[in-house]
Amino acid sequence: MRRILTSLIAILAVTHIGAQEQVPKLVVCITVDQLRGDYIDYFYNTFGEGGFKRIFNNGVVYSNIRFEFSNIDQASAFATLYTGSNPNLNGITGNKKYDFNKRQEVSILYDPDYIGNYTKENYSPKNLMASTVGDELKIASKGRSDIYAIAPDAESAIISAGHAGNGAFWMDNLNGKWATTTFYKGLPWYVDRYNNGPESLSARLDQMVWSPALPLEKYDAFPYVLDELPFKYTFNERTVDCFPKLKTSPFINKEINRLALQFIEYGAFGTRSCPDMLSVTYYGGNFLPLMDKEYTREIQDLYYQLDQDLAELLNAIDKKIGLKNTLIVFTGSGYYQSIEEYADGWMLNRGEFHPKRCEALLNMYLMALYGQKNWVKGYYNEQIYLDRKLIDDEKMDLEEIQNKAAEFVGQFSGVQHVTTEYALRTGNWNEGTANLRANTHHLDRGDLIIELQPGWKVNWDNPREKSRLVRHNAVLTPLVFMGNGLKPQHIYREVKATEVAPSITYILRIRPPNATQSLPLPEIGVQK
Repeated sequence: MRRILTSLIAILAVTHIGAQEQVPKLVVCITVDQLRGDYIDYFYNTFGEGGFKRIFNNGVVYSNIRFEFSNIDQASAFATLYTGSNPNLNGITGNKKYDFNKRQEVSILYDPDYIGNYTKENYSPKNLMASTVGDELKIASKGRSDIYAIAPDAESAIISAGHAGNGAFWMDNLNGKWATTTFYKGLPWYVDRYNNGPESLSARLDQMVWSPALPLEKYDAFPYVLDELPFKYTFNERTVDCFPKLKTSPFINKEINRLALQFIEYGAFGTRSCPDMLSVTYYGGNFLPLMDKEYTREIQDLYYQLDQDLAELLNAIDKKIGLKNTLIVFTGSGYYQSIEEYADGWMLNRGEFHPKRCEALLNMYLMALYGQKNWVKGYYNEQIYLDRKLIDDEKMDLEEIQNKAAEFVGQFSGVQHVTTEYALRTGNWNEGTANLRANTHHLDRGDLIIELQPGWKVNWDNPREKSRLVRHNAVLTPLVFMGNGLKPQHIYREVKATEVAPSITYILRIRPPNATQSLPLPEIGVQK
């Protein structure tokens, strides 16, 4: 009997040790902004074995994640992925917001209380109203975990780092240096060295030329490419759009890697008693001068070079920390930015919606009902804002005015649906308006929330501002969990973007972010 008990105790001890090893020493969240899963399939034959193929052959692969709201952009997508909640809970409704008092558009992360390092911009995560995976890791570790984020843009970097991160770094659009905000107290010495040393971007820029990395005939995924000439792009620091252009080329992903490898080499990740976290954002969208061209050799080349960048990052992690000790979370941001132009006579453009005309006509209608006052403050992001102070001063019924305004705007050509802020706030919404509710937050929501029909152009009657064609199509966005002892498998069902964060925290054995309403993915939970 004693021998049996001893054997059982030994088995339980081994099981316990094995279970403990499933908590990673490092979490690396790799997000490709504007990633398209269909492009991974189309360009697959150009990839090596160490990048996309390594991730998709060795991970728990979900074919697509779905964002439950419309008008997805970088900030709203990253906030959803890292908080496990939609904009109506996390407060990040888009990259920008509009200050009607100052009559100007500002970043959703604008915060005058903090200045920038290596940038003139003022940012903080103050407007992110939910905790992130990194925040919960900091709380659980009582500050012992190190959490950093690197991204092309401030929105993805700061949201990935969260409120409690050690640092968030992005490339400044004016000087090309790795910038951060004084909200974060951590500025590692190797970031300073990167910005000011002989290997800085400015010191190398005149030697950076983007030309095809493969023979042109290898880029054969699209039969729609007409230009047989090789492309060649250079970057001049003296031009205004130099760094915004570079941030949409393969060079941004190589610069991301240069800095990420510094963190892996010198950041002591995986050596602490609690897990660390590094968020790395790559770019997978169109080149800025080619936003109006959908099928190009440039996008194929970008993905080919991104595959090599992924391989370099994975190899560095494996060598320094070990992939068996690291949880890799790979996904995209669920949207894709392009400018669509159609030849005359194709009838694909169903019509034009003019926000300024809509705003003016609505104000005239409300004047006829309620008196000669300016009832409408403005239109922004497919929402109409009424003058709440005027309505309150006049002791008018806000619900009544919103309903009257909605009835009027709903008759405009191109308007598919209109709902009111009062309806969303009081729970009077249905499946048809659920995405409008999820996409807005009650503190800055407009009085009317409008959904336009696909194929309609938004025309601002401003020659300096291009019309935007409305699209409602989804973007195929894979999700992969890899490393940390996870067994490879492919799951061919769609999952929600809000399920990513609670799945990561489940593996870390910590609480999910405080606005999360989704459970961990079951395939992650049953791994042994």
